[in-house]
Amino acid sequence: MKSTVITTIMLLLFANSFAQNFQGIAYYTSKTQLKDFNITSNDLTPEMKDQMMEKMKKAFEKEYTLHFTNFESVYQEEEKLEKPNPSSGGLQVKMSFAGGHNSNKLYKNFKTNQYIADDDIFGKEFLITDSLKKMNWKLGNEQKKIGNYTCYKAQLFIPVLEEDLKKYEANKKKKDDGKTNLLTLKEPKETIIEAWYTLEIPVSNGPAKYWGLPGLILELHEENTVYLCTKIVVNPKDKIEIKAPKNGKEVTQKEFDGIQEKKLQSMMNENGAIEIRLN
Repeated sequence: MKSTVITTIMLLLFANSFAQNFQGIAYYTSKTQLKDFNITSNDLTPEMKDQMMEKMKKAFEKEYTLHFTNFESVYQEEEKLEKPNPSSGGLQVKMSFAGGHNSNKLYKNFKTNQYIADDDIFGKEFLITDSLKKMNWKLGNEQKKIGNYTCYKAQLFIPVLEEDLKKYEANKKKKDDGKTNLLTLKEPKETIIEAWYTLEIPVSNGPAKYWGLPGLILELHEENTVYLCTKIVVNPKDKIEIKAPKNGKEVTQKEFDGIQEKKLQSMMNENGAIEIRLN
């Protein structure tokens, strides 16, 4: 009996020490289904539309790394070099996206309950500093294996914002006159985020802005986007250094969203449609 008590105490002390010194790197891939995109124009041939859709699909296939300790992390997109596209005599479509919600680097600190993100709008850098939003996850009993890890299901229910309803109603009143239209807004509805987390990696973290579960999120479904952890390195030999971004004009998330919205509005024509320029 005495031996059992001593063993239990030793295990608890080891677990506590392990959690305090826990660190690692998680590698994620993300893919987005373009269900909400609708390219319509009398000026585009079927071949041109196919080229544009193919480029859009590739633009939404990304790779990320999450460097983490038990109380802070840095999440960022892995840089990719574009393969040269030799001219085949056909149309060369160049597309760029402004106002994306994935920041270049996202720092989260669970001790200070703060996040810092660097992002840009048409080359102008911003440093977004704000408080981490509490995420009221609903834990489920379902479980499955992701790699060698046993994972459990959790869901997050996000209600429709009033400002999103207003944008939808305003967009619905405008009629497109046949000019190139990139995005057709759908009626906003409650969003359900589905996450799969593992207790075997005891950090309350995950891809992008998500956190708050009793283990690392290895798979996450966010509307049309799926994040999947493909590799985890736990307690690597070289100590991980977590550094928050520092460059850019300091703004809150609300201020950044406002600047972003104004820029998006400036890209629209008189009918509320985003015009695509082909080179």
